[in-house]
Amino acid sequence: MSTGPLRIVIVGGVAGGASAATRARRMNEQAEIVLLEKDEFVSFANCGMPYHIGGEIPDRAKLLVATADLLRKRFRLDVRIHSEVIQIDRASKVVTVRKWPDKTVFHVAYDKLILTPGASPIVQNLDGVGSTGVFALRNIADMDRIRSAVDALTGTQRKAVVIGAGFIGLEMAEQLASRNFDVAVVELQPHILPPMDAEMVVPLQEELNRENVKTYFGSGLSRILHDKGQVVGVELENGTQIEGHLVILGMGVRPNTKLAIEAGLEIGKTGGIATNEFQQTSDPDIYAAGDAAEYLCYPQNQRMRVPLAGPANRAGRLAGEHAATGRSAAMSPVMGTAIVRVFHQTAAMTGLTVKAAKRAGLECRSVTVIAGQHAGYFPDAYPITLKIVYSPDTGKVLGAQATGRDGVDKRIDVIATAMAFGATVRDLAGLDLAYAPPFGSAKDPIHQAAFTACNEMDGLGSMLDADADLSGWQVVDVRTPGEIAKAPITGVSKVSAIPVDDLRNRILELDPAKPTVICCGVGVRGHVAQRILLQRGFKNVLNLSGGVTLRRRAVPEK
Repeated sequence: MSTGPLRIVIVGGVAGGASAATRARRMNEQAEIVLLEKDEFVSFANCGMPYHIGGEIPDRAKLLVATADLLRKRFRLDVRIHSEVIQIDRASKVVTVRKWPDKTVFHVAYDKLILTPGASPIVQNLDGVGSTGVFALRNIADMDRIRSAVDALTGTQRKAVVIGAGFIGLEMAEQLASRNFDVAVVELQPHILPPMDAEMVVPLQEELNRENVKTYFGSGLSRILHDKGQVVGVELENGTQIEGHLVILGMGVRPNTKLAIEAGLEIGKTGGIATNEFQQTSDPDIYAAGDAAEYLCYPQNQRMRVPLAGPANRAGRLAGEHAATGRSAAMSPVMGTAIVRVFHQTAAMTGLTVKAAKRAGLECRSVTVIAGQHAGYFPDAYPITLKIVYSPDTGKVLGAQATGRDGVDKRIDVIATAMAFGATVRDLAGLDLAYAPPFGSAKDPIHQAAFTACNEMDGLGSMLDADADLSGWQVVDVRTPGEIAKAPITGVSKVSAIPVDDLRNRILELDPAKPTVICCGVGVRGHVAQRILLQRGFKNVLNLSGGVTLRRRAVPEK
């Protein structure tokens, strides 16, 4: 233990470590702060790396958030790059460090230790995985190698395979396509963006199709095909072979917890370093933040690993303050708010999806609306599909997902903010949101989704999930004949077609004793028809969530 000023040692830079170091300095000018980073770059914008590869961020230097020299001069930090911590002696409060490239070993004593070791890409031990042209993207060196390979490939060689259709995989697919690559995306799960509910990602899948990005689902990677050490394609577990002279492995990340495990620190249920509300580990003098740490997650109220930049920055900042002063605010629960752009479409989410809520053992209901991102009469109005997941008993908002061309980020951020304060769907219905025709509608998509949920809670009209089995239902399509001919409802053999404006005059064509489901374009006219029938003696009338538009995404034509 040091006998002079408080010594804080930080393992790892980037989001969590750099935030911890600079906050610690701002809170304690006298402390000795040592930042140990095994790579060359201490603080960089890793989320921007796909966009430099694609050329959308042309200046590589823009990604270097803070250089080692800047941190030394402005914050008086003892920054040591190429310095890998290989052991923690908790009894002596000393870390052992290996210096690269000469592999010399030295020791650094600490009073407080902050671990931000991050995570490493999942790379399967497969035949050919070490071939030239096979990459994973995690740091600046990876980015530089991929960018060089992209620049070097010409003509018929400009074919790429991206393994994994999560956020990073889709960003890479978009950027490679923008560089005139023929791109194929492989995903083990049945659809892109596996964390989201299947019907929500259909617009992005359609966008990939429009941009000629091929997609392969339901089969994992079996081996990398290579010729004299150079990648030429991949083979999937089902035998499908895909040509490619560039392969990007985007199958997720594993937390770098080896150091913590060997030091005897507690590991949480999801494989990250266990922490309390101040980011302290099971050893109160050791903190953890970033992709290797676990956070309290809302609304399931369980500690989980959430490998996102936002939580890493916030957690690192709080850990740095607490280590430097012995006090800080508690780390707020994390909701996993995330967003991705795929060409001209965007997908975003916060909190729980329906399938995640069910896995967590939470009762939930959901409503989905399709509405314009701003007033329909204003030019360039595009639809947003917004799904809200909520508790059927209390109306508490459990999560939300949205897709669309524009305005998706705004809606998800509003809902994430409201969720942080424990909002219910009734709270969302009453939000006073900014409105002018270029920016939104007097009844925002958030309001419309909340109104729908409130109607259901108040007994004014229940919804039926878009993918429901409609056999045994009296199905009433209240669209116009032209709409029906253009896009018939899928997954049902018999439909009563009665335009909503004719429903009162033709109500005798329907059987009030039969369970009835109403469908229209997106659900708005369906609610009008539902209210008519419920007040005319029909006992069991449900409105198809999201109408035929969402139904055709959830139950495609055969």
